[in-house]
Amino acid sequence: MTERKPPGVSFESWVDRQIREAEARGEFTQLPGAGKPMPAISDTPYDELWWIKRKMAREGLSVLPPTLVLRKEAEDALAAASAAPSERAVRRIIEDINAKIRELMFKPPPGPPLGLKPYDVEEIVREWRERRESPADGG
Repeated sequence: MTERKPPGVSFESWVDRQIREAEARGEFTQLPGAGKPMPAISDTPYDELWWIKRKMAREGLSVLPPTLVLRKEAEDALAAASAAPSERAVRRIIEDINAKIRELMFKPPPGPPLGLKPYDVEEIVREWRERRESPADGG
């Protein structure tokens, strides 16, 4: 526990002594960011949520509207279906993403419009088959 400032000692000299003694004990050597430059000071106005944004960036998190998240997920699903090893896998991937698309279509969340409709599973499977059956280019 930190000792109390003795009466008659100026606050500044008391604090300076506390810091000097802690430094001598090595209490500042293992602090995060020790020996690294300070982060750049931004020209943007003060943001009360700066620490939340920094933590989210450090942890790789983002907060996007559900529609934008689903758009990206749908794009990834099409790519995964294209590379799927079997017709069954293609159907499962597309049916799963279609269920999510329908869910958002029928109960729109806040944010930008979804702008998607369920994919035609048979069309995706047909395209997948055609890619599998066509000879590889350049080989």
